[in-house]
Amino acid sequence: MNIQQENQNNQEVTAVISHYIRPGRESGYEEWLQGISHTAREFSGHHGVTILRPKPGCKGEYVIILRFDTYSNLCTWMRSPERKEWIERAQPLIEKAENVQILTGLEALVSLPNTNLPIPPKYKTAFVTWLGVFTCSSILGYIFSPYLIALPFLLRQAIMTALTVVLLAYIVMPRLTRLFSKWLHK
Repeated sequence: MNIQQENQNNQEVTAVISHYIRPGRESGYEEWLQGISHTAREFSGHHGVTILRPKPGCKGEYVIILRFDTYSNLCTWMRSPERKEWIERAQPLIEKAENVQILTGLEALVSLPNTNLPIPPKYKTAFVTWLGVFTCSSILGYIFSPYLIALPFLLRQAIMTALTVVLLAYIVMPRLTRLFSKWLHK
């Protein structure tokens, strides 16, 4: 194994899984989601799951964003008999086979809103991420610096970094991804 492969195997990895739910089977699917999510949390390296539910009145596509600490741990879950059993239970609830996309690194931030598009090149991912970090850190620094000046440097940095990451993940990157979608994926 070369150094690049080893680094890829040791970085956090995200699986984006899409399911189209049969009409009228939503409540059964919600129960299924709770069960499979609980089982996945028992696996080594599980870093959380986010579920994007369809908007009311839209086609029933659910997107599951599953995070693990390493590619190896994700593969252990994805190939496990437990997951296979849960996927078999889902068959009466879903219209077609699931779509699974595996993402590592920053491309996960710019690829989630539309999982059918190709992963953007790294330079585009880096630019959009830089734009998000620059915007967040500039605005947050302007607003909060006067209040945090009395704190030790590392504590100040920890607070500002935490705020930046939360804003990036939940507010800024989804909007930047939509704004730059055509450019990112062409």
